[in-house]
Amino acid sequence: MKSVISAIAAIGKNRELGRKGKLIWRLKEDMKHFIALTKGHSVIMGRKTFESLPNGALPNRVNIVITRNADYEAGGCIVVDTIEKAITEAKKNDSEEIFIIGGGEIYNLAMHLTNRLYLTIVDAEDKEADTFFPEYSKFDKVISKEDVNTGNYKFSFIELEKS
Repeated sequence: MKSVISAIAAIGKNRELGRKGKLIWRLKEDMKHFIALTKGHSVIMGRKTFESLPNGALPNRVNIVITRNADYEAGGCIVVDTIEKAITEAKKNDSEEIFIIGGGEIYNLAMHLTNRLYLTIVDAEDKEADTFFPEYSKFDKVISKEDVNTGNYKFSFIELEKS
């Protein structure tokens, strides 16, 4: 059975993702959505993303960290040095769906291998962003879309695939 490789991210209207090594958009509803989708699956992330996690490895998931540092240790994680090795490791543990969870460099490396996108698109922009989600116009088939208005933010949960 072939694994679906999915990228999941919260971005602004101009694909803004992060600033100074931190996520720009921290939405309670998005975090719940992220947990529900990724729980029980393999998640692939870069070293900086792993180091930004407040409690280390994400529970109830196989955590795979990509880094160029051969001596890097990440408690509770599999550590590899390429996106291809990360996906190979993930497939050993997860035949259904593998999630790319960031950061910007990892999304760029994985985009050509990705089958599906789960985007939370915030109806706002951040002019100080320094990290952006890759261009994704090839993902033009909308599988689902849910609009949310919390009072503070308007955003949409969108699932996309390549047509």
